[in-house]
Amino acid sequence: MAGNTRGTSPAPPKASDDPLATLASLPGVADSVASVRKGVDRVYGHRIMRRRSNEVTSEAALRGARGSAALSGADWALEEVRRRTDFGVEGEPRTVGAALRLTAEAGQLLSVWRQSPLRVLARLHLVAASGGGQGSAEAEGRHGPGGAADDTVGRPRLAAEPVDEPLIELPLPDADEVAGRLDGLSRLLLTGTEAPALVTAAVVHGELLALRPFATCNGLVARAAERIVLIGSGLDPKSICPAEVGHAELGRAAYVAALEGYVSGTPEGVAAWIAHCGRAVELGVRESTAVCEALQRGAA
Repeated sequence: MAGNTRGTSPAPPKASDDPLATLASLPGVADSVASVRKGVDRVYGHRIMRRRSNEVTSEAALRGARGSAALSGADWALEEVRRRTDFGVEGEPRTVGAALRLTAEAGQLLSVWRQSPLRVLARLHLVAASGGGQGSAEAEGRHGPGGAADDTVGRPRLAAEPVDEPLIELPLPDADEVAGRLDGLSRLLLTGTEAPALVTAAVVHGELLALRPFATCNGLVARAAERIVLIGSGLDPKSICPAEVGHAELGRAAYVAALEGYVSGTPEGVAAWIAHCGRAVELGVRESTAVCEALQRGAA
């Protein structure tokens, strides 16, 4: 499904005024889009999806959260993530807990995303960084990893505020650039686009990683935002194609290399990043296809 906004959003602009649609014409991007669509259609057509789609969605959410946490330095086995109920406020347990909360939250923010992407990004960061979830941080005040009040949670960073994102070592844009580019991204999303969902999702993901607008948890938030675009666009409405699984399977080195291409701004670099994101979605499709097959055999 082309485009990533619905409802009361304005009609998509002409392609000449639509930067995302222009990116869709880069060499190789159309092939990635077509391959992703074919894979998504295939898993949605699986017979298990007619009867047990909720189970596939739940399993995809768990596996997606595990993959996102792995890319942020907490590479836990799936069964460890599945069995744990206690997630601390520091280190790897905190990262895994944040990824799980974000995955649960993403599907609840679709209507808000169509009206205010920046509000959703603030909410995602609040959920990830608060150590709480389900609204508790808003009810009790904003808190940082240790439970102490932290006014950096849920808002873009200001000048001279540090960023704790050790796995992404690219040059860090200053706060003014961050504010300007976030505003531009938001306006672009609200205007609407004829670009395929994969392109929009890749750009949202890439921009957030390039900007690292928050003091912490930027990678987790970027991947959750990618998930929201893929769901809300209609490409993956049941959220059964966890791109986070694919990003983790492709590995951090390939992830960072592809991101460097995006940050370079060259047509080749941007196209390579979109293709990388497409491959990640395809691997997520493969993961959920395996889940469907296991359910069909009675093995899961």
